[in-house]
Amino acid sequence: MSNIDLIIEERAVSIGTFMVGRLLPFRQKRMVGPFIYIDHMGPVKLNERDNFDVLPHPHIGLSTLTYLFEGSIMHRDSLGNEVEIKPGAVNWMTAGKGITHSERTPEYLRHSPKDMHGLQIWVALPRELELMDPSFSHIDADGLPTWTEGDVTYRLIAGEALGRKSAVPVYSPLYLIEIKSTSRQTIDMGASLYGEAGLYILEGSVESDGNSFHAHQLLVTTQPSLCAFTIEANTTVYIFGGEPFPEDRHIDWNFVATDKALIAAAKERWADQTFPLIPGDDVEFVPYPSPRRL
Repeated sequence: MSNIDLIIEERAVSIGTFMVGRLLPFRQKRMVGPFIYIDHMGPVKLNERDNFDVLPHPHIGLSTLTYLFEGSIMHRDSLGNEVEIKPGAVNWMTAGKGITHSERTPEYLRHSPKDMHGLQIWVALPRELELMDPSFSHIDADGLPTWTEGDVTYRLIAGEALGRKSAVPVYSPLYLIEIKSTSRQTIDMGASLYGEAGLYILEGSVESDGNSFHAHQLLVTTQPSLCAFTIEANTTVYIFGGEPFPEDRHIDWNFVATDKALIAAAKERWADQTFPLIPGDDVEFVPYPSPRRL
C-alpha cells in the first residue's frame, strides 16, 4: 500500500462482556472517509454461563454495520426488527434521527459454549441525512458480490468498488472489501478506490515498498488510487474508505452529529427515556455513562 500516511495499532478496550480491539476513532485520525468507528470483537470463547449481551441503547447520525467471522448475534431494534446475524451476513442499521437496538446471544445458544469474532463499524451519515427516518437492512452472505481471481477471494461487503456494487443501502460514496489469499500474491487496486482508504490486516501479513506489516495493524492513505501491496499466504485484509465529508463529526457515546446541539438533545431524550422502545426487549437499558468522551 504505497504512500501510507498513518499506521494505527489495534488498542484494547473493554465493552463490558469482553475486550475489543479499537481501530477508529484514533487521536490522529478520527475518520477514514465516512467510517468513524471500528471495533474488532474477539476472537473470544464464551462458556455456557457467559453470553454476549449489549443492552438496549440509542444511536443518532450514523449507520451501524455488523459483520461476523464466527458466532451469532440476535439483533432487535425499535423498528420491530428481530434478526439473527450469522457469519458473512451484513447487518446495516441506519439510526438517522434516533433508534434503539440491542445485541444478544440468541436464546438457543445461551446455555452452550460459543465463539464470538467479528467487526462492529459505524458509518457517519451525510449532514443532510443526519435527521432522516431510521431504517434497517439485512443482507445474507450469499447476497454479497463475491469472486475469485486465482488464489485470491474478494467480497464487496458494502458500497461500490472494483466494478461491483453491494446491495447494502449506503448513503455516501464508500467501500468495504474483504480480501483473502491462500498464497503470496500482488494486489493492485488501481483506480478502483477513491477518497481515503484504510487497510486492516485481520490475520497474516502484507508487504509494501519493502516494509512488512502484521495482523491487527491499520494502514491509512489519502491516495487510495496508489493502493498496491503484496499479500502473504493465508492472509485476510479489509480495505475500507470513501469520500470524506467536508464537515467534522462530533462523537459522544453512541451519538454522532455535525452539531453538538443534536447530541445534547439526544442525551436528554435518552435520560428522559423518550427514545423509541424495542418490542420484546424494553425492560433493561444502558444508561448514559457520564462523563465520557471517545
